Amino acid sequence: MLNSRIQTLQNWLCQQLSIDTVTLMPMSGDAGFRCYYRFPHQGKSFIAVDAPIDMSDNPAFVRLQKLLDQQGILVPEIIAVDLSLGFFCLSDFGNTLLSDTLTLENMSNVYQQAINILPKLHLGLSSTDKSIVHYDQAFVKRELDIFTEWLVEKHLSISLSESEHAQLNTCFSLLTENMLQQPQVLMHRDYHSRNIMVAENDELGIIDFQDAVIGPITYDIVSLLRDCYVKWPQEKVAELLQYYVELMSSQPYLANTTTITKAQWQRWFDLTGLQRHLKASGIFARLHHRDSKSGYLKDIPLTLSYLVDISEQYDEFKPLLQLLTNKILPAMDKELLKNNVINSQQSK
Repeated sequence: MLNSRIQTLQNWLCQQLSIDTVTLMPMSGDAGFRCYYRFPHQGKSFIAVDAPIDMSDNPAFVRLQKLLDQQGILVPEIIAVDLSLGFFCLSDFGNTLLSDTLTLENMSNVYQQAINILPKLHLGLSSTDKSIVHYDQAFVKRELDIFTEWLVEKHLSISLSESEHAQLNTCFSLLTENMLQQPQVLMHRDYHSRNIMVAENDELGIIDFQDAVIGPITYDIVSLLRDCYVKWPQEKVAELLQYYVELMSSQPYLANTTTITKAQWQRWFDLTGLQRHLKASGIFARLHHRDSKSGYLKDIPLTLSYLVDISEQYDEFKPLLQLLTNKILPAMDKELLKNNVINSQQSK
């Protein structure tokens, strides 16, 4: 028997498209609560989205789709929407994620193409616009606390001492300050190779933008170049960061970017990466424990490797480095070994 929610979605699509039946083919889901389905209609392929209204900001998706489309960014067309039900019918970019096409040989050119989209995205609206959430101090703190609560305490069962808590909070304060001192722009917030599609004529299409906020200018370039799912050689990352800096420094809508030193851009980039990877590793643990989505556990070690790489370079983050090397990484190794043993026993 079909899930009643799926049946309701099918009935809604039939009404919207004036057809008798529709066959939905489930697609791999994202880290949120939305469900995606592909279906054919009149020789074309479309995407149906079930986004429960109590767990999805659907009005934001509609608002941002229009905004980004007006900026000349390729985003899915909204064929039909019902905000009261949380249903969407969208155009289909196809099956090819940017992550599926990347190699060490082509990544520089392909990433430059993705970087070229960012000025249009950043210009999406004024940083004083009240219709989009701001990545303010409280927002950043909530995200950093995910690391402590879900990875350190819940997943790894590590109890921090008062001094370790204090040191970690000092690091968090430095990261928050770094976020707030940067030029504030519209940022996608998950601008990585699994949220960029290769559409017709190799044009890049952007998806999963409903969580966009006003925040630090380096956040999206960190998401792209220090991807939680793939790690590129540092020299490649440095070259592409320089490409981005030169591109942003030429944008007339960003005041005084030409006066920002290379060292300042690098520090913004590095510390923004620390914040993002702390949050991401916590979210991966939360997805496992709270949402029964365990597939992201395998991405925690790579994400933590970024934290080690960067905290080694800044004296003020030595306490974070010590916590990582003395407690977190050894606990992760034990957790991975335990999971490998369990998986091996289950496969017998």
